[in-house]
Amino acid sequence: MFDVIVVGGGPAGLSAALMLGRCRRKILLCDLGLPRNRRSHALHGYLTRDGVSPAELNALGRSELAAYGIQCRQVGVTDAEWKTDRFHVTVGTTREEGRFLLLATGVVDDLPAVSGLEECYGRSVFHCPYCDGWEWRDRALAVLGRGREGTGTALALKTWSRDVVLCTNGSRLKTAERGRLARNEVAVRTTPISRLDHDDGRLSAVAFANGDVLPRDALFFCTGQHPQSDLAVRLGCTLTRKGTVNTGNGCDTNVANVFVVGDASRDAQFVVVAAAEGVKAAVTINKALQREELKP
Repeated sequence: MFDVIVVGGGPAGLSAALMLGRCRRKILLCDLGLPRNRRSHALHGYLTRDGVSPAELNALGRSELAAYGIQCRQVGVTDAEWKTDRFHVTVGTTREEGRFLLLATGVVDDLPAVSGLEECYGRSVFHCPYCDGWEWRDRALAVLGRGREGTGTALALKTWSRDVVLCTNGSRLKTAERGRLARNEVAVRTTPISRLDHDDGRLSAVAFANGDVLPRDALFFCTGQHPQSDLAVRLGCTLTRKGTVNTGNGCDTNVANVFVVGDASRDAQFVVVAAAEGVKAAVTINKALQREELKP
């Protein structure tokens, strides 16, 4: 039986597994190899690793686990059930048992259904200004979004560029939202979008259904996301209004012995935060195991 079964092998899951391995715990880490940021050429804001590719960071992390006897399998986890004193977990075609379950399964961004966007995603179309705003500073930027989320993203991008246009793709804005955008010199285009013009993924313009064309260098979207796995929900974990798992200070959930870290949790969605959450959860789990093992 494993002390902890970790589901998800991104920075959150890897950090948790590493710390638990250093606590001499028996760990199984399962990962399908489909991280949220796999389309990105580089990650940013991670001290000493700024600009490294997501794949390289994850590979470096996996290489450090072997010294601690951690088992890594490229396989999905499809089910988990608590029976008496442990989880019975479906790992690929096998069943494994674990005392704790740590979910680091992340989220999937809902890509807008706009022609050309898929080809540009990760090259000139992004979802996070903090991750990619610097690279497009002082350029012509578009935001694809609606309502409060679209307005907020467009205003936030003024930190990186004076030239920001909010495209609502046919959705109307409230008077107050329009007023604040106007006061901050953010233009608004409500006409539906027909396509993104690009050259091998490099955006050149946003084309609208009425025939207008808006030259742009990059586009940021805020059209929602959903969990990559429904395992937490099926186990009974409660969600926040944003659809992520509601976690405590130790990344614990309302379900005993279930922890959630990374983008699927309630905290800020950054690689460096995900890695920190993994460590926090690992320490909390190890202390719980110590309480079981040590005499009072």
